[in-house]
Amino acid sequence: MKILVINPGSTSTKIAVYEDETTLFMESVEHDLETLQAYPGIYDQYGMRAGVVGEALRQGGFKGADFSAVVARGGLLPRARAGAYLVTPELLDTLRHRPQNEHISNIGAALAQSLAEPFGLRAYIYDPVTVDELEPIARVTGFKEMERRGQGHNLNMRAAAIKKARELGRPYDEVTSIVVHMGGGITMSLHHQGRIIDMISDDEGSFSPERAGGLPGFQLIALATGGQYDYQSLMRKYTRQGGLMSHFGTTDARAVLKMMEGGDRRAALVLEAMCHNVARNVAKLAVAVRGRVEHIVITGGLAHCRLFCDWIGERVGFIAPVTVIPGENEMEALALGALRVLRGEEEAREYHWEAPAGYSV
Repeated sequence: MKILVINPGSTSTKIAVYEDETTLFMESVEHDLETLQAYPGIYDQYGMRAGVVGEALRQGGFKGADFSAVVARGGLLPRARAGAYLVTPELLDTLRHRPQNEHISNIGAALAQSLAEPFGLRAYIYDPVTVDELEPIARVTGFKEMERRGQGHNLNMRAAAIKKARELGRPYDEVTSIVVHMGGGITMSLHHQGRIIDMISDDEGSFSPERAGGLPGFQLIALATGGQYDYQSLMRKYTRQGGLMSHFGTTDARAVLKMMEGGDRRAALVLEAMCHNVARNVAKLAVAVRGRVEHIVITGGLAHCRLFCDWIGERVGFIAPVTVIPGENEMEALALGALRVLRGEEEAREYHWEAPAGYSV
């Protein structure tokens, strides 16, 4: 079965074709910032992105009739469950008019549908960014106005958990694991009985190449109310100018590693502190299952660095064995998710939006 995979990113559109588990075609088309800034909104990019996908398929010699299904990276649906969602008019309407936040992945479902519909194919999204299966006890915070949410690198983390379970010869829902995704942001999730019952997002866990992570609350409040920053500028500092960027003026962990190898003690301290923070948060997640974790999986781009994985493994090995599955693996995760649906191993859900309390048009 051939599956078309579409992954719209902030500055790129990735396209892939899989035949069962095998990659037949993969391309990433980069978009320059000047071109993107000409579009006032996310959905204004739809025509351009659709044209990019169509041209890539023509160059690759593929036609819509070749495929069994089309799958795209899911957008920011309000509190979605893990797994596959069939692209329906209600799902498209929610992503366009009522997403949890603005993000280019919100147009993924529309792109998939536009390519699937003329050929009578089904279009899917899989493990959207806003998968949220947290248990009630994991949501409660010290402010009644706030609750924790399950937003993170769910696509790659869940794919890594499923892959590890298959390596063990066991179903995903019978293996309890903690998965750490280390990229531009660092998130981690606890997988238990087939659900992501707890997680630590990149605004509360370790700092990373560009995220500040969890910060001392009193100092953060003072910074936010000191008059130097408005909401937008502080959010930019927090999400894009934190972590390694704040300490060294770069988000490239390889550059900081070179500094450390050259004898820079500050670089060595900050890099090990980043991994130390990851380990501390892994331990926090283990509490939810009373320490009965079977495996810890480290994935994401930074997992290519053996030193980082060793630093983390030294600190969490007492909890469970550590496996490293490096890379983002988003395209493969989307393809394999759709393939499980086509094979009848999983059932795709239909999304139904529910208005929150007090909602009005």
